[in-house]
Amino acid sequence: MIESLEKMLAKGVDNSLLRFGLGKGYLDLGENAKAAEHFQRCVGFDPKYSAAWKLLGKAQLALGDLTAARQAWEQGVEAARAHGDKQAEKEMTVFLKKLDRQKP
Repeated sequence: MIESLEKMLAKGVDNSLLRFGLGKGYLDLGENAKAAEHFQRCVGFDPKYSAAWKLLGKAQLALGDLTAARQAWEQGVEAARAHGDKQAEKEMTVFLKKLDRQKP
Protein backbone atom coordinates (compact mmCIF):
# COMPACT_ATOMS: atom_id res chain seq x y z
CA MET A 1 0.00 0.00 0.00
CA ILE A 2 2.74 2.47 0.93
CA GLU A 3 4.48 1.89 -2.40
CA SER A 4 1.43 2.91 -4.42
CA LEU A 5 0.86 5.98 -2.24
CA GLU A 6 4.52 6.98 -2.58
CA LYS A 7 4.19 6.63 -6.38
CA MET A 8 1.16 8.93 -6.35
CA LEU A 9 3.11 11.47 -4.30
CA ALA A 10 6.04 11.22 -6.72
CA LYS A 11 3.64 11.94 -9.60
CA GLY A 12 2.60 15.19 -7.93
CA VAL A 13 -0.57 14.09 -6.17
CA ASP A 14 -0.48 15.62 -2.70
CA ASN A 15 -3.42 16.06 -0.34
CA SER A 16 -4.51 15.39 3.21
CA LEU A 17 -5.94 11.93 2.45
CA LEU A 18 -2.77 10.76 0.71
CA ARG A 19 -0.60 12.09 3.53
CA PHE A 20 -2.83 10.45 6.14
CA GLY A 21 -2.55 7.11 4.34
CA LEU A 22 1.24 7.39 4.18
CA GLY A 23 1.45 8.45 7.82
CA LYS A 24 -0.72 5.54 8.93
CA GLY A 25 1.26 3.08 6.82
CA TYR A 26 4.59 4.23 8.24
CA LEU A 27 3.21 4.34 11.79
CA ASP A 28 2.05 0.73 11.41
CA LEU A 29 5.58 -0.20 10.31
CA GLY A 30 7.11 1.56 13.30
CA GLU A 31 8.75 4.19 11.09
CA ASN A 32 7.65 6.97 13.41
CA ALA A 33 9.75 9.81 12.02
CA LYS A 34 8.36 9.29 8.50
CA ALA A 35 4.87 8.89 9.94
CA ALA A 36 5.16 12.16 11.88
CA GLU A 37 6.38 13.97 8.78
CA HIS A 38 3.38 12.82 6.72
CA PHE A 39 0.86 13.55 9.49
CA GLN A 40 2.38 17.03 9.87
CA ARG A 41 1.85 17.64 6.15
CA CYS A 42 -1.67 16.19 6.43
CA VAL A 43 -2.75 18.65 9.11
CA GLY A 44 -1.05 21.39 7.10
CA PHE A 45 -3.54 20.65 4.33
CA ASP A 46 -6.46 20.19 6.72
CA PRO A 47 -6.03 21.57 10.26
CA LYS A 48 -9.44 20.10 11.22
CA TYR A 49 -8.36 16.49 10.49
CA SER A 50 -8.65 15.23 14.07
CA ALA A 51 -7.64 11.63 13.25
CA ALA A 52 -4.37 12.95 11.80
CA TRP A 53 -3.69 15.01 14.93
CA LYS A 54 -4.33 11.93 17.06
CA LEU A 55 -1.87 9.77 15.11
CA LEU A 56 0.66 12.60 14.83
CA GLY A 57 0.69 12.69 18.62
CA LYS A 58 1.21 8.93 18.76
CA ALA A 59 4.13 9.13 16.32
CA GLN A 60 5.69 11.99 18.31
CA LEU A 61 5.26 10.05 21.54
CA ALA A 62 6.93 6.99 19.98
CA LEU A 63 9.84 9.28 19.00
CA GLY A 64 10.10 10.35 22.64
CA ASP A 65 9.03 13.93 21.96
CA LEU A 66 6.45 14.44 24.70
CA THR A 67 6.16 18.18 24.03
CA ALA A 68 5.32 17.64 20.35
CA ALA A 69 2.88 14.85 21.26
CA ARG A 70 1.13 17.16 23.73
CA GLN A 71 0.91 19.96 21.17
CA ALA A 72 -0.51 17.62 18.53
CA TRP A 73 -3.15 16.25 20.88
CA GLU A 74 -4.10 19.69 22.20
CA GLN A 75 -4.59 20.91 18.63
CA GLY A 76 -6.41 17.68 17.84
CA VAL A 77 -8.84 18.17 20.71
CA GLU A 78 -9.62 21.67 19.37
CA ALA A 79 -10.09 20.29 15.85
CA ALA A 80 -12.33 17.50 17.11
CA ARG A 81 -14.45 19.94 19.13
CA ALA A 82 -14.75 22.25 16.13
CA HIS A 83 -16.54 19.61 14.09
CA GLY A 84 -18.18 17.51 16.78
CA ASP A 85 -15.89 14.47 16.66
CA LYS A 86 -16.62 13.37 20.24
CA GLN A 87 -14.75 10.05 20.02
CA ALA A 88 -11.48 11.59 18.83
CA GLU A 89 -11.83 14.35 21.42
CA LYS A 90 -12.28 11.77 24.19
CA GLU A 91 -9.33 9.63 23.05
CA MET A 92 -6.92 12.56 22.84
CA THR A 93 -8.07 13.89 26.20
CA VAL A 94 -7.18 10.48 27.70
CA PHE A 95 -3.77 10.58 25.98
CA LEU A 96 -3.13 14.04 27.46
CA LYS A 97 -4.07 12.83 30.95
CA LYS A 98 -1.64 9.91 30.57
CA LEU A 99 1.09 12.35 29.57
CA ASP A 100 0.36 14.43 32.67
CA ARG A 101 0.83 11.33 34.84
CA GLN A 102 4.24 10.65 33.22
CA LYS A 103 5.67 13.93 34.46
CA PRO A 104 8.21 13.47 37.29
